[in-house]
Amino acid sequence: MAAKTHYEQLELASTATAEEIKRSFRSLIARYHPDKVQHLGQEFQQMAAERAAELTEAYRILSDAERRSEYDRTLTGAGPQQARPSTTAPSASPAAPETVVSDARSTPPRPAIEEDRPAEPHAFREERASRDEYMRKASLSRVRHAVDAIGGGYDEATLRGFELAFVPKSKLFGRSKHPRLLGRFLSQVDGPAVSEAWTQAGKWTSDDVCVLLLGSSLAPARELATAIAEQRRRSRAKVTLIPVDARDWSAHVPTDAPDIAKALLTRLKGGT
Repeated sequence: MAAKTHYEQLELASTATAEEIKRSFRSLIARYHPDKVQHLGQEFQQMAAERAAELTEAYRILSDAERRSEYDRTLTGAGPQQARPSTTAPSASPAAPETVVSDARSTPPRPAIEEDRPAEPHAFREERASRDEYMRKASLSRVRHAVDAIGGGYDEATLRGFELAFVPKSKLFGRSKHPRLLGRFLSQVDGPAVSEAWTQAGKWTSDDVCVLLLGSSLAPARELATAIAEQRRRSRAKVTLIPVDARDWSAHVPTDAPDIAKALLTRLKGGT
């Protein structure tokens, strides 16, 4: 895969203004501040540091008019000698800047820029997918550590459709009263996601099941509550489903949620 341009790193079009560049940089760099990732572990902290370095370098180049102009010429394939007359032309007369800009954008480089624009949404999707994958790995790892830390006596299993599945360990004189625990990560937790996860979890076992539906963004609380209430009304499965915001570990916890789930969420919220 080709390396991303500085514009793509900052999720911007090549025509972005200086203010747009500054605003995008500040918004993106805040996501990778050390305070935001200190709970994720060394591997993910390193990933965040590398991403922050990329953003900083992109901003260093694009925030400086001279550096940006030189960088733009490398993108269009114009050599330094070709580009130099354009940089001096504006001083010729007050009308020169408009003439030079118009000429430059009507020459062959403009079609190249226009051709690149349809690809930018794809670049943005890749960036979002990369962030989601980063958060997915970190979130699932944190849940695993939390399950171990609460001492609930679980063995990890495999269940299609869920990234995490934990089964209570068998006891000598009967089964554990703890529910089975399932986890799934989604970029968006909404009503349809609740319905699908509920249906799949209910097919697994007749025992109690608690599902943590983790997401990098959550639909409004009312939508989630309506979807959960609908599933409770329609389904006979013994399912407790808890939407969890993986950004800060806040959760919509029903009052009748099992104690082990509440302990797990407390551990997740406070760090493991």
